[in-house]
Amino acid sequence: MDYLTRVRNLRNDSGYSQEYVGNVLHVSQRTYADYELGNIKFPLDAMIRLAKLYNVDMNYICGITEVRCEYPCNNACRVSK
Repeated sequence: MDYLTRVRNLRNDSGYSQEYVGNVLHVSQRTYADYELGNIKFPLDAMIRLAKLYNVDMNYICGITEVRCEYPCNNACRVSK
């Protein structure tokens, strides 16, 4: 799963609107929508805020692993190859 789909699924599963998540990231709803669509790349600080918001590890958000560990990841998390 690519990270854009993962981010969108996390938002939908949490019941958050794009406007709400945009406010958390200190951007407009339109800018956040552009992040999700891949029109603008997520800045690193935004990805960190998303990890904290959804309480998941950055590796999960980025699609590096399918294991949904809490933020921050502990040693029990394994990165898939």
